[in-house]
Amino acid sequence: MKQIQGGVTAAKGFKAAGVRCGVKTGKCDGNQPLVPSMKDYLTGKKDLAMILSERECNAAAVYTLNRVKAAPLYITMEHLEDGVCRGIIANSGNANACAPLGHENAQRMCEAAASATGLKASDFVVASTGVIGQTLNIAAIEQGVPVLAQQLSEDGSDGAAHAIMTTDTEKKEFAVQFTLSGKTVTLGGIAKGSGMIHPNMGTMLAFLTTDCAITHEMLKTALDDVVPVTFNRVTVDGDTSTNDMCVVLANGMAENEQIEWKNDDYTIFHKALAEVCTQMARAIAADGEGASRLITCTVRNARSEESAERLSKAVVSSALVKAAMFGADANWGRVLCAMGYSKAPFRPEHVDMKFQSIVGEIEVCRQGAGLDFDEERAKAILSQDEVVIDVNLNEGQDEATCWGCDLTYDYVKINGDYRT
Repeated sequence: MKQIQGGVTAAKGFKAAGVRCGVKTGKCDGNQPLVPSMKDYLTGKKDLAMILSERECNAAAVYTLNRVKAAPLYITMEHLEDGVCRGIIANSGNANACAPLGHENAQRMCEAAASATGLKASDFVVASTGVIGQTLNIAAIEQGVPVLAQQLSEDGSDGAAHAIMTTDTEKKEFAVQFTLSGKTVTLGGIAKGSGMIHPNMGTMLAFLTTDCAITHEMLKTALDDVVPVTFNRVTVDGDTSTNDMCVVLANGMAENEQIEWKNDDYTIFHKALAEVCTQMARAIAADGEGASRLITCTVRNARSEESAERLSKAVVSSALVKAAMFGADANWGRVLCAMGYSKAPFRPEHVDMKFQSIVGEIEVCRQGAGLDFDEERAKAILSQDEVVIDVNLNEGQDEATCWGCDLTYDYVKINGDYRT
């Protein structure tokens, strides 16, 4: 398996694009937006994306477990009931959640995409992200979709990745290539997520594409297996969004022998899917709103993977741990404290702990008790872009890794006036 460029259009038969149509700032005259120029569509912050396959795709998706769900999720669920689709239409700037005419406007987005591509509305997945509770500027979107469709290209992943960003500072884009049945197969994706991240399915939005030939059932099985150990192990602020959605499309254009059961080819595909999702999950955590560093917590030698995950996520979710990491303060007691209220079983008196980064590592706790350590060296280790909290429970053989970020002043600044 090797990493390649191309993101969501790396696989054969996929095109994508992103344009600026004015979802959030577009000026309207009554119900009709003022006619923008082509330059307006192609410059500035993009807010409308499309991904399209040459062929019908087998498709699978997972959605937020938040009881409050945005209208696009319900429309997407309906459109994927038969397990197939052709493309994705998505906007940023407005979540179309708890909004007037939410379902109608989500459906109108699909109809606009269908009209511009000669397909059916049911051929499209629809997604939105942004402010909750405000009416979607559907007129601007409907006017922008034909331009968006004209811009579709095999090099369009970058545009689509930027178009789904909200408070993200970096695009999340990744792709890998591998071999199945003697055929070269590609899998890639884009994602967005920076705040309101504590997923119970996947991140805010994640779109994956592959030219692998695989049945809908096996695709769904792989996605359901991978998401819990990748996207579900990310936390930025403890908030699970109303719009979380992770979708994977497979068009079969690699012409490998179709994966219909859990054989060796399925294992390789599963590994590739896990790799792409892991890289995007890490990117989301690193780009948490206002974050200055990625926090990785690995809990090793636990009684079970479930308990290791619960302990690890408690650590990266802790506001006190996150604040300590922001200050590069080796306050390991906050880590042990977070583990203690996680409700996962472990023996504190058996715990060993180290802080690690690219410049080295330092042991701070052994058998549940603090050690004398060099504070200046610890500060240097914790001042790097990625900090690893390594916890050894010395109780079993299982482990889990979760990802988060530090808590900075900028997080409050960003979210203090997010809506206005």
